[in-house]
Amino acid sequence: MTNSADIAPQAMPHATAAGWRWAPHWVLAFVALWPAPGYAEAVVVLGALAAIVKLAASRFRGGAQLLSGPAWALTSVLFFAYWLPELLSAVGAVDPGRTLREALVDLRYLPFLWLVAIAVADGRGRRLTFGGLAVIMGIWTLDALVEVVFDTSPLFWGIDAAKQLISGRPMCDLDALARADRLGGVLGPCNLKLGLVLASLSPFVLYAAGRRWRTPGWVVAAAAVGIVIIFAGSRASWLTYALVLLLSGWRLLGWKRLLAVFGAGIVVIIAVSLASPEVRERLQRTTQALQADPAGVDVALSGRTRIWGAALCMVREHPINGVGARGFREAFPDCDPEAGAVAAWGEGPALHAHQIVLEVLSETGIVGLLLWLSGVALALRAWRFAGPSARERARPAMLALAVTVFPLNTHLAFYSTFWGALTLMLAALYAGSLLAHAPAPAVRTD
Repeated sequence: MTNSADIAPQAMPHATAAGWRWAPHWVLAFVALWPAPGYAEAVVVLGALAAIVKLAASRFRGGAQLLSGPAWALTSVLFFAYWLPELLSAVGAVDPGRTLREALVDLRYLPFLWLVAIAVADGRGRRLTFGGLAVIMGIWTLDALVEVVFDTSPLFWGIDAAKQLISGRPMCDLDALARADRLGGVLGPCNLKLGLVLASLSPFVLYAAGRRWRTPGWVVAAAAVGIVIIFAGSRASWLTYALVLLLSGWRLLGWKRLLAVFGAGIVVIIAVSLASPEVRERLQRTTQALQADPAGVDVALSGRTRIWGAALCMVREHPINGVGARGFREAFPDCDPEAGAVAAWGEGPALHAHQIVLEVLSETGIVGLLLWLSGVALALRAWRFAGPSARERARPAMLALAVTVFPLNTHLAFYSTFWGALTLMLAALYAGSLLAHAPAPAVRTD
């Protein structure tokens, strides 16, 4: 006769995990709604509340069945490595009220990150989440290729039509349409981040294509995403995507065939530049960086040397905890090295440092940088001590996170709502998949 006490410990993990089977769908909804930022933000808030309510209702029992102890710890530590610098920077900030308010509001990310990590903590969740991200990015890529040919994104056209039907207003005004100098895709001409988003999340597409169709699938997916990034991307996204191709391609193709891929990519870029004045202009600006003239370098970097000079001034003036998270624009006029001159980006102050190290140093100071580096060190330590199977299942998330925070590049603002949420989501996907529960061994019945 079987004792019921012998059954309970085996049944409990299944019952606990089954109550969170909706987590992958929540993560995918968040990403799919990026073209409508307000709705995506609502998913974050509602997801955070759902996670808190569900954990509180169970009195946090069964947490070890949802996530391993190390996964709970790493997910939380990576959040606090991001959030504590923000909170501490409120002391003496140029706008302490706003900085403190931003820090308090960003607490919503902690339960949402738990939800994201739980979503990829088992094999089913990882297949749904990683596969779903690959499908979403694949659809956005195909949509953007249609825009390359026909000058209209079907997905954005549909979203814009729905917006006008509901509110009577378009997604973008005419001025934004006139200023758009690159492919907008599903995100539209008011939110020209498609290249950066695709570059950061391209590992999910490439790994999915490589697993399913091996080398031909990887090459076709890499070419399709690459063409979109050339048309849609800033030069920062070009570098990000080059890193993705390098780090994902060498294991599948080997160095010789990977060099052939890069050679073909250069040929494609040259061909596209001949057909697209916008791409040709970005390439010409890039070549100006090779000039010894500082003015040429600044033109090549779209005025970023001026922004970086202001950031260094803020570091000198506020070395301990910076000018406050999201306080760059208020501090910029007093540190502008070319005050009064027309800026390369147009009217108004620079909004952020456009470089992750300078952003962290200028807005959160040395204390903030040390906290960020502690998070990086713990993430690297987890990778170092993980087994081969753990590394393999976490590789797409690891690569996406690594290229997004790669320090030798220019960046969007990591303390902004959009890019901060994207980066934290990648951190949680990495922690949850790397430190997931090992698959249960098969039970013999003979």
